[in-house]
Amino acid sequence: MWAHGGAFAWGDLDMPEAHAVSSWLAAHGWLVLSVDYRLAPEPPTSVPSRPPGGHPFPAAHRDVIAAFDWMVARAREHGIDRVFLGGASAGANLAAGAATALRDRGAATPAGLVLAYPLLHAAIPAPAPATAPDLEDIPRDRAFPPELVRAFNLNYVADDESLLTDPRVYPGEGDVAGLPPTIIVNSQWDDLRPSGERFAEQLEAAGVPVECSFEPDTFHGHLDVPEGEGFARTLATFLVWLRAGASR
Repeated sequence: MWAHGGAFAWGDLDMPEAHAVSSWLAAHGWLVLSVDYRLAPEPPTSVPSRPPGGHPFPAAHRDVIAAFDWMVARAREHGIDRVFLGGASAGANLAAGAATALRDRGAATPAGLVLAYPLLHAAIPAPAPATAPDLEDIPRDRAFPPELVRAFNLNYVADDESLLTDPRVYPGEGDVAGLPPTIIVNSQWDDLRPSGERFAEQLEAAGVPVECSFEPDTFHGHLDVPEGEGFARTLATFLVWLRAGASR
């Protein structure tokens, strides 16, 4: 099951990050459910208050859990015993948040998590020394400065700062023990990359099998660019990991 990104406020099933990714995996033999979810209001740009309407947390979180439960039930009907859960950017956050809630609920959990350039912490961790040089000269129109990330985060939780430490909202803020095996592929030139790398460290420390890498020569959202070389390379990396997980 795959969830697109869009800062919790944008995106749909027609965007390449949803449709092209799902079609690529389906063409390589996988049954894929590309899931849409209720979006938060579009975040403010120059005004302090949120625009009316929309669906902040927990709407998208609940939608992803409901879709996963539905897929598990349908899979069992067809003799499929393993369902993987994944997503890109905000969709990766929703996948990991759903896995956290499913673990705590004692329900059927994903066989593994497949995360592309995820945002998993309320505040982006400091980059590792090896990562920092890649983040120094990101073009302005592709950058995610701290104030922008905070605006997106607060928009998602309807300005309720207490939710920023809720692991259903930001899984990296809670206990990651007991989460399923995980693969993370970040974009090389991405301010959010330290979040994915830090989450991998947390999983490893908790004894959760994890693989973490970055796709060279890519910016955040590279799965939304199917003509780019990083698109197929990342999905090929995911495919190798999925096939190994399905055979365990």
